[in-house]
Amino acid sequence: MSDKRISFQVDGEVQGVNFRSYTQKQARSIGITGFVRNTSDGTVQGEAQGSADQLKDFVQHLNTGPPAASVSGVMHNDISPKSGESSFHVK
Repeated sequence: MSDKRISFQVDGEVQGVNFRSYTQKQARSIGITGFVRNTSDGTVQGEAQGSADQLKDFVQHLNTGPPAASVSGVMHNDISPKSGESSFHVK
């Protein structure tokens, strides 16, 4: 099965609550690659790549977030897969 890639944005109280490290941990446990970063508008954004099932699991984790987070919405869109990426990291 070929990999898919998504871009994502998470809205709510998601900065200053370990959301990026939580996201990295979940991504690595699922086995997907990509990145996550804070933005100046208070959201968390990133990209993730893996199988359709892996990405479905990952988006569920984004909707939950770590205990201190309050997620009000998650948007994601399909984008072109990237080659040569070997891990998921925090920017």
